[in-house]
Amino acid sequence: MPKYKLVFFTPRTSTQSILQHLFSRFPNHVGRIGAYGGCAFVTPGTGQFVPLEGAKPAIGAVGKPEQVEEDRVEVLVLGAGGSGNGVSGGTPSHSDAGVDVKSVLQELKKVHPYEEVAYDVYRLEDF
Repeated sequence: MPKYKLVFFTPRTSTQSILQHLFSRFPNHVGRIGAYGGCAFVTPGTGQFVPLEGAKPAIGAVGKPEQVEEDRVEVLVLGAGGSGNGVSGGTPSHSDAGVDVKSVLQELKKVHPYEEVAYDVYRLEDF
């Protein structure tokens, strides 16, 4: 079963609600390390951006630089097998065999307060 690290950035006030949503939606596949669940690493920092024309920012105003106290959140995702890319076709997979990483990203985007969610997905290797 492939493993991935999902890293995303969020305003500090939203961190726990996002994590709880992902942990409850994917209890066996997000934030699970061995016999431990709800695992995450959270690092505080400052995000900055300038909303451009056409943006509908949740924080800030178009054309004005903005700085926000944010968290960098890291969680393990136990991905679906098959092609090895964590994607299992059109239907989300929530079996013990793993979860479709795209379905985790869809859930993240659904509950995240930002119009554009900053995230990275890294494939992990076992050694």
